[in-house]
Amino acid sequence: MKRKKTTSRKINNLLELPEEIVSNKPKITIVGFEELLIENYKSILEYEEYYIKINTHIGAININGFNLRLKEMTEDDIMVLGKIDSLDFESITDEEIINSKG
Repeated sequence: MKRKKTTSRKINNLLELPEEIVSNKPKITIVGFEELLIENYKSILEYEEYYIKINTHIGAININGFNLRLKEMTEDDIMVLGKIDSLDFESITDEEIINSKG
């Protein structure tokens, strides 16, 4: 298994692919205080006009604000619009990641 990771890492470096494309880590882009794009998300855990909780492969992203709504969703990306007041993160440990895969 370790050899497979080393080989894929070498290929990724050779092709110069960005890490967010080859990993499951989320990429968060914020435009002003009213637009948020999350790439590499897993699911929506909670959805209210004032609070949205998004699950990712490394933990949850909590979005707090007013008039929050989902504008666009694809299999990998989600866009949130509204008055965004704050973001906070709930990371999970490596052990929790391993247990969720097995």
